[in-house]
Amino acid sequence: MTFLWTSDEANSMAVLDAFWEAGGNFIDTADVYSRWAPGNPGGTAETLIGTWMKARRIPRDQVIIATKGRSRMGDAPNDQGASRVHLIKALEDSLRRLQTDYVDLYQIHWPDYDTPPEETLRTLDDMVRAGKVRYIGASNYPAWWLMKNLWVSDVRNYVRFECLQPHYNLVHRAEFERELAEVCKDQGLGVIPYSPLGGGFLTGKYRHGEPPPVGTRAAVSDRVKRHIESETGQRALQALEQVARERNKTVAQTALAWLLSNPLITAPIIGANTPEQLRELLGAVGYRLSHDEMETLNRATSWG
Repeated sequence: MTFLWTSDEANSMAVLDAFWEAGGNFIDTADVYSRWAPGNPGGTAETLIGTWMKARRIPRDQVIIATKGRSRMGDAPNDQGASRVHLIKALEDSLRRLQTDYVDLYQIHWPDYDTPPEETLRTLDDMVRAGKVRYIGASNYPAWWLMKNLWVSDVRNYVRFECLQPHYNLVHRAEFERELAEVCKDQGLGVIPYSPLGGGFLTGKYRHGEPPPVGTRAAVSDRVKRHIESETGQRALQALEQVARERNKTVAQTALAWLLSNPLITAPIIGANTPEQLRELLGAVGYRLSHDEMETLNRATSWG
């Protein structure tokens, strides 16, 4: 998501190089990244990833590519949604930009309540049968809509969502924990949360009362600014700093470890603007918190 938004082309390519060299093999993107940035038509992150794979001669079967469709990509009525007509075009456009003939995981970016789930899932089923998609997933789905879609897949024998990509981190818990967590556990869905560091807030680089540095996510994101100004955000940082200091780890690594220590979480989706940032985040590999450390962080941000 940061590629060609808060990270320029050179840094974006360097981040991919560093990730691959470190043994990373799962890259998550979306067709809409980063259409909201000035002068960005969308699709640019996919194009950059496709260019990187071709330039570096990355074996296609050794990298897992996940992308998403559903977002508005133009001004016409069918330029958005989870309808058959839009998803077919969206997938073909993504495949062209990624320079591949299939994606490993194709996700519906968020719900489209105007399109019956039967239509969306039949389309996704056809994509899998055609060999253009390996598995399907959902992102930003509420629990009731996720269960309805899983039910449709069951009764109609369509492919089913295998994973959920929710917005989930130490300062944004209720949305996932209230109901979605139990759905994922019961239905055996993988969980790949986005924004695991709260848009950079949980790295500890932003402080209450101090203006965010120019060019950072907080400088352009109201969501991150709200974390900076909230009491919950400050309690979270204090608890993270305490645990990180005792474990000789960084705040960011500890925020990722909070997710990784939850057996329900498959893999948090990290983002980095530079190879240096990426290498710090990869320090969370193998880092797990004790029960007491988890309780310290959970109490600091309790939502119930």
